[in-house]
Formats: sequence, structure tokens, C-alpha cells
Amino acid sequence: MSNSRRFAECALSPLLTRKQVLRAALNGASAAALLTVPALFPRIGNARAADKISPDAAGAPQTARAPDKLAQVSEIAPGVFVHHGHIGIYSPSNGGDICNTGFIIGRDAVAVIDTGGTAHLGEALKAKITALTDRPIRYVINTHMHPDHVLGNAPFRAEGTQFVGHHKLGAALAARAERYLSFNKDAVGAAEFAGTEIVLPTLTVTDRLELDLGDRKLVLTARPTAHTDNDLTVRDSHTETEFMGDLIFSIHVPTLDGSIRGWLALLDVLEAQSAQRIVPGHGPASMEWPAAAAPVKRYLTTVANGVRQAIKDGQTMSEAVETVGLDERDRWQMFDEFHRRNVSAAFAELEWE
Repeated sequence: MSNSRRFAECALSPLLTRKQVLRAALNGASAAALLTVPALFPRIGNARAADKISPDAAGAPQTARAPDKLAQVSEIAPGVFVHHGHIGIYSPSNGGDICNTGFIIGRDAVAVIDTGGTAHLGEALKAKITALTDRPIRYVINTHMHPDHVLGNAPFRAEGTQFVGHHKLGAALAARAERYLSFNKDAVGAAEFAGTEIVLPTLTVTDRLELDLGDRKLVLTARPTAHTDNDLTVRDSHTETEFMGDLIFSIHVPTLDGSIRGWLALLDVLEAQSAQRIVPGHGPASMEWPAAAAPVKRYLTTVANGVRQAIKDGQTMSEAVETVGLDERDRWQMFDEFHRRNVSAAFAELEWE
């Protein structure tokens, strides 16, 4: 605990309908924290789901997305569960369910690692946990700031629950809160986004922090700037499973919002560490380590080397984005959506080497 510091919890709360407030109160939860939604994950032994109608702020009914396209959770190691998100960007068809989320059940408590891209998805993940165990959710850990990983936090608010993140996470979210909420509400639609808020960390990690779930220790490590400036990894010591967040992508092209030099340097460090399996931020629920790092390193190295050569040849940034790293296109999904942005970010960093 000496390497962590506590922040006061802060949230940007939209108005709730009377029905939502009443339902939250009956459940013993903070009305500002919860949104009444159907469970998107089937209960064990009783798989069922029903579409529900959620009124928007103006009172006009809108149909929430049906759950049949959502993947279920997989137990990738004893007590370690992962929900595999879609490969894509926020859209009405996927409801913002575009990253991997998970949870770990200990003897005494549960820790959640990332919560999804909307309160709707966070509520669904919470419903799955409570279907599996009556142990309290003591920690909600966010691996970094991106909205697909953190905007499902609000339904997990409860007395005794800590929201945990990198020591730079709070400032990063606060600076982007308005844009994250506005842009992604437009992307998925008001019904899917209803009840979604920014929830800032109440417990932060500056270096390394151990959390005990009861005969099960989690080791949280604040990483230097790489994918973002607030990346956090989570290791379950009991099964040697490491949640990497977006330090590892698979299938989905990596996205750069931090430092390409820092990311490559961190991958060298991480590759030297053993793990039975890792959970990437995007891609399969579980991957072998260190093999999972190789495609990410290849892509980032290709971009970095290409940008350096473009700078040496006197190209402008606009010219570099049209030429650098194009041979990687067929190896990744979402390449056209993110690659040029990655080249731009790398150019802005490397031109000052």
C-alpha cells in the first residue's frame, strides 16, 4: 500500500428516470451508479435473456440491443474468467462490446479487470459474476483509460468496492470525459449508452501493489508510457495468468496513444517474464506467452523503422502515413481505421529523436 495513494471518487452522472432510481434503490445500490438493464449473459443452468425497453431522457422508448450476439465468459484457468469482446469500433451492432473483460474469484472476494464500453455491458458482467458467486466484488481494476475498457464501471459502485488504476489514470479520464461520453453515445445510440458515466479510481498504483482476494494474490504493476501513459498489468499469482490490457493486441491492429519507443522497450521487459497464459486487451480470451508479443513487436518495429526512414528521406507526416507499414495491412483487422493514426503518432514522437 506504500506505493499507492487514494483519490476521492468522482463521476459525471447523467440523470436517471424514476424507474431506474427505484430499481436501484430496491437493489440496495447507489441510484447514480446503476442502470436497470437485462442481463446479457445467461445464468448457468438457466440460459435466458429478454429484450427490454429503456426510455431515453425525453421519455421516448428505444429498444436496447438484443444479447444474442454477445460472447459468454470462459474460465481460462481455475477461478479466472474472460469475456471475449468483438473486433471492431463502437457501433450499434456491437453495443460497444469491443474489448476483453474479466474477473477473478478468490476465497473471500472478487476482482474485476476492465468493465466494457457502456454501463449496459458493465451491468451484464456484474450479473454474470453474481450468478457464479455470492462473494463481494471488492476491486474493479482498469488496465488503462480507453473508453471500451472503463465505461462499464458505474454499475459496480457499492460500499466497500475500490476502483483501481495507474496513478495517471484519473487525470487522463478527467481530461477526456466529455469527449468519451459524447462521442461514444453517438456511436452506439442513446439506449445502449444510457446510465454510462466516468468513474475515477479511488485507489491508484504508482509502482507495484498487491491485492489479496483470500488465498489469492493479484500483483498490479504500473507500467511506463507505452500503449498509453497509464497502462497497468494484473497478474494472478495463483495461476500465473497476466491481464495485459492493450499492451497486447491480437487480430485487431495495435493502436498507439502513448510512446512507440516506450512500448517496444516495455515489450522487451515483459517478454523476459514468465506466465502460463496472458489475456490481451483485444483478441482471444487467452494466449501463450511470450509468443503473443511477437506480432505486436513486429508491427511496432515496422512502423518505427518506416517512420525513421521517412524522416531521413525528408518526407512530411502526410506523406509518411500513405507509405509506411502498408505491408502489415493483410495481417490485421481494423488496419484502415487505425494504422494512419499510428504512423502520425509515431512520426510526431520520432522526428525529435
